[in-house]
Amino acid sequence: MFFIAKTIRVNAHCDLPCGIYDPAQARIEAMSVKACMEKYHASDDPNFKARSISIKEERSHMVKDHLWVLWTDYFKAPHFEKYPNLHQLFNEATKLAGAAGTKGTVDVAVADQLLAKIDEIAEIFADSKKA
Repeated sequence: MFFIAKTIRVNAHCDLPCGIYDPAQARIEAMSVKACMEKYHASDDPNFKARSISIKEERSHMVKDHLWVLWTDYFKAPHFEKYPNLHQLFNEATKLAGAAGTKGTVDVAVADQLLAKIDEIAEIFADSKKA
C-alpha cells in the first residue's frame, strides 16, 4: 500500500524563522579581532604574539562568514532596492575582514574601520526588522 503525501508550498524569507540572523555575531568576532591586535602590540613574548595573530586571523574569517550569511541569506532583493548601498557595505566589510584587511594586518585602525562597517550594516538590519 502506498501513501501519497499532500505537498504544501511554503515561501520563507530565510532558512529558518527570523531571529537567527544578527550582525551582532559579526561584531563580537570583530571586537575579538581588535582585542587580539591590541594584545599583540602590548606583548613582547613572541609565542604570545604568534598566538594572537593566529586567533585574529581565525576570528577575521568568522566575521566574513557571519557577514556572508547575512548578505546572502537574510537580505533579499527588496532590501537591496530600499538600501542601494547595502551591496557596497557588505563588499567593503568582508574585504576589511579579509587578507587585505584585519586578516592581513595588526593595525588596530583597520579593525575600527571593520567595526564601523558592521555598525552601518547593523543599522540597516535593525531598520529592515521594523518592516
